[in-house]
Amino acid sequence: MPSTTCIVVLDGHVANPGDLAWDELAALGDLTVHDRTPPGQVVARAQAAEIALTNKTLLNRATLAQLPRLRCVCVLATGYNVVDAVAAREQGVAVCNVPGYSTASVAQHTVALLLELTNQVGRHAAEVREGAWCRSPDFSFWRTPLVELHGLTLGVVGYGAIGRSVAEVGRGLGMRVLVTSRNRPEALPDGVGWVTFEELLRLADVVSLHCPLTPATQGLINAQALARMKPTALLINTGRGPLLDEAAVAAALHAGRLAGLATDVLSTEPPTPDNPLLLAPRTVITPHQGWATLAARRRLLAECAANVRAFLAGAPRNVVNALPPGKG
Repeated sequence: MPSTTCIVVLDGHVANPGDLAWDELAALGDLTVHDRTPPGQVVARAQAAEIALTNKTLLNRATLAQLPRLRCVCVLATGYNVVDAVAAREQGVAVCNVPGYSTASVAQHTVALLLELTNQVGRHAAEVREGAWCRSPDFSFWRTPLVELHGLTLGVVGYGAIGRSVAEVGRGLGMRVLVTSRNRPEALPDGVGWVTFEELLRLADVVSLHCPLTPATQGLINAQALARMKPTALLINTGRGPLLDEAAVAAALHAGRLAGLATDVLSTEPPTPDNPLLLAPRTVITPHQGWATLAARRRLLAECAANVRAFLAGAPRNVVNALPPGKG
């Protein structure tokens, strides 16, 4: 394995802000790590790279065409839409991703968002810290209705690994679980039923989104979908921001036609100040952090190093764009 392979990480800060090490990757070649790379500097920084790692830095057709030495792009994520995989394939460049590294963490974050909507732990803890309990004439108080999940219906949209994990937790909380997906599963666990998307919207007390972003799912939760949901329903999104028609969701929240929203993702990240969800009532927004536990990021770096190691050994893994014969 050549020790002089040029490896460039274009935007490593979010995956590793300093609490992990790049040692496994550094052992595989001449490694350069950039915390962030502005669009205008991508070509210059990756010019000598044979292997490039990117998280959210775009590698489109025009950029790839200016990187003739590039042989492999490893995405520091599961989703790989930041790379033009078709153009890469035409250029003989393998594109590898990291599936499954954050399943447990995103499922955990989904449940944390749900519990924040139903129990408002953060709000009440802040009030105690500010002295509200000390001033209270009673031994107990609450500022918002507290919701018991036992016996309510959880609707899971998308039944991949994360959707299955969330459904399992829902069952553990005593919820009735309904799922919908592009393909109906051949078998489901006890306590989990399959329904159409329209049926799920009508029946669910909680709708949790775990489907991929495709042309068919962009704006999946729009005004028409919201009209089918119970006005007491809660909406959770830890999938992708554009699954929501954000203006329609904000309007439903303002009008009281949706009881609450908790989302870890927005259509533009970081959001612009005029995003309508930022000022919507009964809304919890976290900064796309569900994937980012230390354990998940440690797995991510290890799997990326394994992808690079496998590529250098001539046995690429997790390749999302099949290369033409004789390439790579």
